[in-house]
Parts: sequence; C-alpha cells; structure tokens
Amino acid sequence: MHAPDEAELSSAKQRVEELRAQIDHHNYRYYVLDAPEVSDAEFDGLLRELRGLEGRHPELLTPDSPTQRVGGSVGALFAPIRHSARLLSLDNVFDDEELVAWRDRVVKGLGREPTYVGEPKIDGVSIAVAYQRGRLVRGATRGDGDVGEDVTANVRTIRAVPARLRGGAPPDWLEVRGEVFLRVADFERINLEMGAAGKPLFANPRNATAGLLRQKDPNVTAGRPLTVYFHGLIRIDGKSPPSYSATLAYLRELGLRTHPEAKMLGTLDDVRAYVADMAARRHALEHEIDGAVIKVDRFADANELGATSKFPRWAIAYKFPAEEQTTKLRDIQVSVGRTGAVTPFAMLEPVRVGGVTISMATLHNAEEVARKGVLIGDTVVVRRAGEVIPEVVAPIPSLRDGSERAFVMPRDCPVCGTPIVRPEDEAVARCPNLQCPAQVLARIVHFASRGAMDIEHLGERTAGEMLDRGLVATPADIFYLTPDQLGQLPNFKEKSIANLSAAIGAAKDRPIDRLLYGFGIRHVGASAARALADAFGSIDRIAAAPSEEIAAVEGVGDVIAGAVRAYFDRPETKEQLERLRGAGVRLEEQRASRTGPLTGQTFVITGTLAAFSREEAKTRIEALGGKVTNSLSSKTTYLVVGDSPGTKLDKAAKLGVATLDEAAFTRLLAGDPPG
Repeated sequence: MHAPDEAELSSAKQRVEELRAQIDHHNYRYYVLDAPEVSDAEFDGLLRELRGLEGRHPELLTPDSPTQRVGGSVGALFAPIRHSARLLSLDNVFDDEELVAWRDRVVKGLGREPTYVGEPKIDGVSIAVAYQRGRLVRGATRGDGDVGEDVTANVRTIRAVPARLRGGAPPDWLEVRGEVFLRVADFERINLEMGAAGKPLFANPRNATAGLLRQKDPNVTAGRPLTVYFHGLIRIDGKSPPSYSATLAYLRELGLRTHPEAKMLGTLDDVRAYVADMAARRHALEHEIDGAVIKVDRFADANELGATSKFPRWAIAYKFPAEEQTTKLRDIQVSVGRTGAVTPFAMLEPVRVGGVTISMATLHNAEEVARKGVLIGDTVVVRRAGEVIPEVVAPIPSLRDGSERAFVMPRDCPVCGTPIVRPEDEAVARCPNLQCPAQVLARIVHFASRGAMDIEHLGERTAGEMLDRGLVATPADIFYLTPDQLGQLPNFKEKSIANLSAAIGAAKDRPIDRLLYGFGIRHVGASAARALADAFGSIDRIAAAPSEEIAAVEGVGDVIAGAVRAYFDRPETKEQLERLRGAGVRLEEQRASRTGPLTGQTFVITGTLAAFSREEAKTRIEALGGKVTNSLSSKTTYLVVGDSPGTKLDKAAKLGVATLDEAAFTRLLAGDPPG
C-alpha cells in the first residue's frame, strides 16, 4: 500500500470533515427532531464512505468521529435517563458475502458453529422499559446508547406494554429492550387524518412512531395505536435465562410481546433461508421491516465473542435494499387514462429505489397533492414497495429554498384541449371527450391486456403506432386488421405480422367476461365482469338489461349497474358491438353454473398462505361455489388465516366470524368441512 501524497491526504481530510458534518447534521434531525432529510440508505452510504476513508487514512481517525459513536443523541424535551447497561446498535451487512464473513468471524471466535436466532428487523423506535417487582416504573428512548429520554408517561399509554408483569414471582428489577412501531394500515390512516387537517404528513411509519412517542401530551400518544415487540434483556436481578431463545420464552411468560416470526436457526444455510424468507414476505407483515437480525443464541457464546466499542460481535443486521429514497421533484404533469381520469404525476431526478431506477411517480389526484403539501422543486421522499407503482410519500420542508411553487391543475385536457370536469362527489378530475386520443389509446391497450382479451404482441407502443397511422379507432377495429396493414408498422416483418395476426385470431374466442372487462367500463373489474357473465351469459342480454336487473346480480350493486347501463346506452357502444359480431368475436356462451359445496358461503383471506397465492385460493373457493370478498363483516362465513394476518383476525373475533388456518382451509377444499 503506497503512502498517500500531500494532495491526496488533503483531499481525503476535506472529504472526511464534510462527511462528519453531514452525518452529525442527519443524526440530529433523525434522533432529536424526528425529521430526517435523507433516507436510511443514503445515511448508511455516508457512514460507509467515512469508514472507508478512515480505514485508508487511519491518521485522520479521531475519537469524536461518528464512526466511533454508537449513534443518536439526547434531546432537551425530556429528562435524561441512564440505562442500566449500554444499548449497542448493530453492525450491518448488505449481501451474502458480508453475511458469510460475519459468520466466519463468529466461528473463528468460538472454534465451532453456534446456533442462532433470527428476527425481523422492525423499522421502528428502540426503547428500554424497566419493571420493579413486576410494576412498570419507567420507559426511555435509546438515545446515544448510554442515556435516553424519559418517555414513561407516553410508554404507559401503549397497550402492548403491560403495567404489571404476569406470574407470581417477577424479578426485583427487569429492564428490557423493545421496538415501538405503527402497523402500516394505522400509519396510512393517520396520514389521511393529518392531510385532511392540513398538517404535514409523516414520511414513513418510523418517523410517525418517533413523533408520537415523544409527544409532550401523553393523551396524544394514547390516541394513536402504537405497539411494541420486546427483543432482549438489559438487566435482570435474579436468575437469568441461559440463551436468547429462552429469554424470548421467559418474556412471553411475563406478558411481554415478542415477535412471532423469531426462529431458531442451526446452520448458515438456515440463516440464509431465513433472510430470504423475510425478504420475500416483508410486505405481508403488518409492519415495515428493513432487514433481518441474526443473533448467536447462547449467552455464554455471546459473552465469549464480546463487542467492539460500537457493535456486538454476536449479532448482525442483514439490511434489505432500500424502498425509500429522497430526490428532487422537477415538475408535476398530468396523464389522461382510459376513463378520462386526469391524474397528476411527479417528474423526478432519477433515483434508484428498491433495485429499480425511477424518474416518475404517481400523485393520484390534485387533492392528494394538496394534502401532502408537495411543491414543485421540493426534495421528496419516494417509495417503491415491492411491485407497487412508485409514489411520492411526502416533501421535506426543511430543505426548501423559496424557489418551490405550487401545482395548479390544468383547466383543459392537455391532450385534446377539452375543458376538464370534476363531479362534486369525486376526487378525480376527468376529460369528458370520449374521442380524446389519450383515452382511445388507453382503451385499446387495456382491451388487449393479459387480464382482458390477452392479445400478445399488442402493447402500448404498437397500439400507438396503429392509432398514428389511422389503422384503428376502437378496440373492435383490431379484428379487421389485415397483414398488409400490420406491415405498415415499424419493424413489423413477416414473422411479427404472423404472430400478431394469430394472437388477434385467438382473442376472438375469449370468454365473454374477459370481453366485458376489456371494454374498460368504469367500476367494472374482473370480478364484476365474471358475475355479470355468469348471470346473463350474453353480452347482448347485458346490453339490453334494465339497471335494476343488473344491480340485482350478486356482487354488482347500483354504482356498477349505473356505469354498465351508461356504457351500453351510448350509440358508439352499439356500433362497436355490431363490429365485434361481424368480426366473429364471441358475444355469448353457455356459462357453467358456479354452484358447489361452498355455495352461499363468503370468505375473506388475510395473511400469507404457504401453498396458495391469494389469487389461487380465490379461484379454488369460487370453483366450489363460494364467494371471496376483501371486507370482513358479520355475514362472512370464514376468515382464512395465513402468516402475519394483521388486524382482520382481531376483528373476526369481535364479530364472531369463524377462522380457518391453512391446514383447515386445505381440508375444506378437499371436502372435509370443519368440525
């Protein structure tokens, strides 16, 4: 390794000072103000860069560097509390190679492979809770690891924190660590309420939890559904459990919640499988996680491994790819959909989120833009969870410089110039011109989509080229395209012409519910289309049916019936039906009666099933005559419960709705009714 020259060392020193200042600033905003300006991933990146520079230039390392501190600080709003023992943070790994390196260090330190425990890494707020002779006496934030803030009054309002421990002989003193969090559903509801009241939105559940936990008025905290899982001992006076797994069991005996996803792991392959499972199911959990925590189980092994000044050597946090980032909102534009909905969307400085680079994100409608308080030019939090369309979560007002400006919804459609209308009872503004080119394109793309007529090779680009050349104007025109016309499309040669022609021909024989869904009628999704097709067996009979008869179909109702009736009453719809008939598209079929052993029974599915996807479970139930809905009510026959069921399980208990675990559900499908 070469000795750095003076210029290199000077540059490194300048960058180290810049990084330390940035990290200190972001630590203060995160821990003290509960108002972060960067995502966790961006903060981790700054810290890793600083560690790298200090590693290459050890002469620049100082005791007050952020890399030498546990992290966090104590604010002035609450009285300080010194923890009974130091609360260390966890070191992070980000891939399998780093995980294996940590495990190898553990094996080298012990001379053998230990057993481990895995837990989800909840993205919440760490607290320390103390019980004296079984009674809750204090609750504190983690702070800097040595000293936290006294939030006892607020902790007492959290129902998941018992005021008194269970059992007849609690220890004289028990101090435990826990993670306070908000369920995702509760966070979304709180943000809706905040927006409706004109208040700034929370960027994420962790930010909301921190703000609620540090309220001056405990009544505010009490009015919000914070909850907690406990995950470790800080101090116990008396006999201590011999392992972490035994500790979790002991805490449960005392009435302290531990995470149901905690699991014993025997080998490195078990650890890898657990991490992969948590990553795959992170969106099925009721709360947000940003990784998985792996701990050596036996305390004797943990003590032998020890800790550095910052991290325990016996535990590691495997961090998942970030799903939130901050970026600049360059502009807000609007798009026009197949039903005429005019939807604002954000034009962003490209940013990598959840493994994908995004430059656009949805803003839903003008009311949502106002509710979130987003301005053009803002630095914003952008979220992409799983396969969900990216969305702007919230702005970061502290980074505004005065150049930002408010979004103004256009008065006229940006595509066809027709004045935009917004019904009084709707949040969505619409272009009423059915011949608007944007609507026509979106209708054709929807008609050809996989869930509708499934015309392979006919995507948005090809549909746009067809419209530009005047080859089609309605979905029905697709079935009259000739090979010569398809040859006019860019890059369409003999094979691509034959492929698309074959796909169009195959689409003529699709089931009529697929055709009905493909029409793109407002409020008519795949389920409603299937119900109408089952009830009438013919597109012509649906088109001729009075609104009352349509509404009487199970699962339809007045709103859908009104939309269906309005669609088929249009002259252009009648013309399109004749064009479809002339092209030989199926408009009628003998629908199989959906009756069976589950006829008359209604199911709701919650949580994650091991053997079925949600759609597969729904298909199996419907094939046996049952009905699947999303909302639980006293009329629900069964709640099918998978892993991480969420709040519906509690609601079912209150309503007296019977529940089926996956094994009982599988037996029911096989014809073995619950006893």
